[in-house]
Amino acid sequence: MSGAKHVFTHRLAQESDIPAIMDLMGAAITVNMREFLSDEEIIAARESMGVDRSLIADQTYFMIETEVDGKTVLVACGGWGKRKTLFGGDATTGRDDSLSDPETDAARIRAMYTHPDWIRKGLGTLLLDLGEGAARDAGFKAIELGSTVPGLPLYEARGYEAFHTEVRTSANGLTNTIIHMRKAL
Repeated sequence: MSGAKHVFTHRLAQESDIPAIMDLMGAAITVNMREFLSDEEIIAARESMGVDRSLIADQTYFMIETEVDGKTVLVACGGWGKRKTLFGGDATTGRDDSLSDPETDAARIRAMYTHPDWIRKGLGTLLLDLGEGAARDAGFKAIELGSTVPGLPLYEARGYEAFHTEVRTSANGLTNTIIHMRKAL
């Protein structure tokens, strides 16, 4: 990546994008969390992360791309959910894939990841704008998310307020903190 200004585009993810999404998630988790968590804590955090194919099937998951040396590059991904599951991938325990009612339930911001080479360029904000706008257009009046410790500053800056902290014990015996946050749309 050079110092040149990049134009970012977005599109909805397709099933064929899953390998690229998994690569980006792996890099983001491994590198971006280091400032906040130890290697062992990152391993624990991975248990509550991963690709959620229901977001792709529901057409609520966005790919943020740019051109580098004539090639399209995935730089961030994330989206929103209309299901009750707050966080996690396909294999995360405690999922509730039933649909949320926009009149009584909150939509969910889900699975936001930025490639380490592209952090601090407004991509998290872009993903939040896309997800919040789509959830609002679908009739939701509120939106919630499950934040990792590294994600907390972005979400607080965007008006999300913490209302519950969940601490899970991972297979390696360490804890993984998930901060439940909410915002009116």
